[in-house]
Amino acid sequence: MISVNDFKTGLTVEVEGDIFTVLDFQHVKPGKGAAFVRSKLKNLRNGNTVERTFRAGETIGRAIIENRGVQYLYASGSEHVFMDNETYDQFELTAKQLEWELNFLRENMTVNIVSYQGEILGINLPTSVELKVTETEPGVKGNTAQGATKAAVLETGHTVQVPLFINEGDVLLVDTREGKYISRA
Repeated sequence: MISVNDFKTGLTVEVEGDIFTVLDFQHVKPGKGAAFVRSKLKNLRNGNTVERTFRAGETIGRAIIENRGVQYLYASGSEHVFMDNETYDQFELTAKQLEWELNFLRENMTVNIVSYQGEILGINLPTSVELKVTETEPGVKGNTAQGATKAAVLETGHTVQVPLFINEGDVLLVDTREGKYISRA
């Protein structure tokens, strides 16, 4: 059990049978009435974000999340097959479970699987990945007054805004948290 007074960003907790990670929290001490903690929590099972208020000093369950290295093998319809790097066991996750992650996932890529008491909740990508540009328009000289950008489609199908000097075939470093261009690799 953990007190809501000890909330930290990234902490995983169990509330009413669901597993949440703390995205944001704020301790509030109003002039009249009891203190409370206002928090923003992300449900790790379905990805929904909820705002929840707890009384100061209230205790809730702490969820111990396990991270293991796995390798992404291939897609089979709407199922995506992964292999545990230690036991070589294979398992599948649905496209719905990997909605955002599929924008950055390449075959043979190593990622971390997130699980709670044997239940697979999803995967954690590295903060940045290298992806190849498959489609982009050529840059036009003369319209570069204020850092002009253009759209580029990556090998995974994800589209990012890039500077005009990026060409097809270039390998880019892309931030997986926001889906934005960082630099050329």
